[in-house]
Amino acid sequence: QVQLVESGGGLVQAGGSLRLSCAASGGTFSAYAMGWFRQAPGNERIFVAAISRGGKDTKYGDSVKGRFTISRDNVKNTIFLQMNNLKPEDTAVYFCAADSTWRLTAPTELREYEYWGQGTQVTVSS
Repeated sequence: QVQLVESGGGLVQAGGSLRLSCAASGGTFSAYAMGWFRQAPGNERIFVAAISRGGKDTKYGDSVKGRFTISRDNVKNTIFLQMNNLKPEDTAVYFCAADSTWRLTAPTELREYEYWGQGTQVTVSS
């Protein structure tokens, strides 16, 4: 069983930056593809970014391409989401997720992830 704990959320002005972290424990971190999703009030949880087991494959949602960067540290069992040029529409709870299926690619579908963190709130003011 994998436990995921997100951190780094907060309140930031539009145009600012935040760096989210997700620390994993209880499993073999390097065996998991990892992803970030977000959910705004009244909306569905949507894909933000994903990174493959080895880190060679990364994918991004269209709304964050060029602004967000996902990375991982397989020694520290942690993934990161660097968020630059934040916009008010980025306001949401951000969730970290892990996928244990053996694959070389970074999954983008919510249903492909088995383990989820509790989420961290990101609020971008205009």
